[in-house]
Amino acid sequence: MKRRTLLRALATTALASALPMTAFADSYDTSRVVAIGGATTEIVYALGEESRLVARDSTSTFPAAAEKLTDIGYMRALAAEGVLSVQPTLILSEPGAGPPETISVLQAASVPMVVVPAPFSADGVLTKITAIGDALGVPDKAQALNDQVQAAFDDVALQVDQSEGAPKRVLFVLSTQGGRIMASGTNTAADGIISLAGGVNAIDQFEGYRQLTAEAISVAAPDVVLMMDREGDHSSTAEALFAMPEMSTTPAAQAGALVKMDGLLLLGFGPRTPQAAQTLHDALQGQS
Repeated sequence: MKRRTLLRALATTALASALPMTAFADSYDTSRVVAIGGATTEIVYALGEESRLVARDSTSTFPAAAEKLTDIGYMRALAAEGVLSVQPTLILSEPGAGPPETISVLQAASVPMVVVPAPFSADGVLTKITAIGDALGVPDKAQALNDQVQAAFDDVALQVDQSEGAPKRVLFVLSTQGGRIMASGTNTAADGIISLAGGVNAIDQFEGYRQLTAEAISVAAPDVVLMMDREGDHSSTAEALFAMPEMSTTPAAQAGALVKMDGLLLLGFGPRTPQAAQTLHDALQGQS
């Protein structure tokens, strides 16, 4: 099966699981769209269909124009009243929106909802674009955007293939709150972007995010630590991070190798993901 056919099949499956069957007869209105999830909102803008948007969730901060839209709150803590207050005719959402009782109320209100597939891979980004393009009735625009994004992914992949030296072992640290290191295992956005950038996830013993023991960090022996560039309790400076006893003996600490990137760019898996992979690849190559 060719790539385009596969992507369309995956996107159609996602639509079928979320929308009433009548949607396939063009019986739903796309004039007032609520976007839930940063990548979803980015894709709507990248398709040039932002005039349909009436609201977005708080994770949707790019492009800057999106922040002028009504903010309905954090995607995992939505209130049905807030969503319904903007009179949506269609909701585009990434997986994980909730809580479940809110989704139940929205379904009871007969608001069509497309849950966009979200694999943490290059093909996953293309599948998102296809699904959203189909939901908005602009498949040709989606295909044009996919062609651009695929070309950018191909450029990064070529550079990764041509990289010299052993791949860097990368530890993605989500938080150091309370003096405990919360890090990424496999099957996460962090794991996906590390792979696309040509690195190796230093943690492969579990899926998702967990707090690490000192022993686990020692075994992981990361060459580089990767974090989101943010403020507050979940942030950390290189000095503070590498002064932690469990981190101080790692190769990353000895080299002072900490890379920070914008969280939505790094983990969003939207149309800017090739840029994120390129930026991370360059940063890893720049580490001694």
